[in-house]
Amino acid sequence: MIFHKPSFGGPDMKILVSSAALAGLVAFGGIAPAQAHHSFAMFDATKRQTITGTIKELQWTNPHGVVWVYVPVAGNTDPQVWAVELTSPGNLRRAGWTKDSVKPGDKVEVVLNPLRNGETGGGFVSLKFSDSGKELRQGLTAPPNEKPSAD
Repeated sequence: MIFHKPSFGGPDMKILVSSAALAGLVAFGGIAPAQAHHSFAMFDATKRQTITGTIKELQWTNPHGVVWVYVPVAGNTDPQVWAVELTSPGNLRRAGWTKDSVKPGDKVEVVLNPLRNGETGGGFVSLKFSDSGKELRQGLTAPPNEKPSAD
């Protein structure tokens, strides 16, 4: 009788361990791409709000970029910090953006769909630079009172 010595580092064992790990992740919710990407329901798409301020930072990250804007508040020396959620960097690139399109200190006017809960933030619609009048969009939305294009 020939006995086969088990190989714990061989290809069969690696497939078995990988399959077991994958099954465990699926069973316990470790892999849920549909759940990982949130809905835009937190933004009120029926409303447009315009904020004017100074860019704090452009966060060029997946799954969504964020523009942080200092917005002055009447009667207060400290500005509010607004978080304006963009689309993904890939979509922004296709719309002509780069990670240097918006820089800290830029004076801007931002149109957004406000958060439903009233907090300081929203979903990006457009951004206009105060000094040049240049406007940036993300290619997925239309400016106020304009129908989205087919692109």
